[in-house]
Amino acid sequence: MLTVPNILTLSRIVAVPLLAFLLWWPDWELGYALAFGLYCLMGITDYFDGYLARSSGAVSKLGIFLDPIADKIMVAAVILVLTAQGWLRGPVAGDFHVIAGLVILVREIAVSGLREFLGGLQISVPVSRLAKWKTTFQMVSLGSLILAGAMPGWNFEIAERILNVPHTVGIWSLWAAAILTLITGWDYLRVGLKHMD
Repeated sequence: MLTVPNILTLSRIVAVPLLAFLLWWPDWELGYALAFGLYCLMGITDYFDGYLARSSGAVSKLGIFLDPIADKIMVAAVILVLTAQGWLRGPVAGDFHVIAGLVILVREIAVSGLREFLGGLQISVPVSRLAKWKTTFQMVSLGSLILAGAMPGWNFEIAERILNVPHTVGIWSLWAAAILTLITGWDYLRVGLKHMD
């Protein structure tokens, strides 16, 4: 059933290839600026599709199915393209920051499988407050890393190193999200293990 909330959710899925296209050229500042605007718009639709569905009583099975998929597709696409274009590389740890992105991707896949397994047993796993913080850090991180490509001149100097402000915020937020990802992923796994033979 194509309600307004479901159309908003579908629009996020349809926008992912355009977002990836805009991020494909790491030196294209305008592309990254447009990608940042699109990323913010996708985040806004993520909020409003849930809000509209709940406030109008239009929560549907299609929406419940599509909403987490849309989020995971967007996050996975952005992490993969930013990694490929070198944005998860830092001045101190180099490519080591890719591990934070990998932790997030592995957790998303594992939790999706766990939710599917528990759904078959009629057991729901509520989203914890810590998981919401994880999502917040994750979204801030990816948005900041995209903004770094749009604003390569927004720099500061520390210990004789020139660092880009949004990139630095993005890398630190990515690690915060990865740490919370491990904690919340373990919480979900503990719940799942109780229901496995």
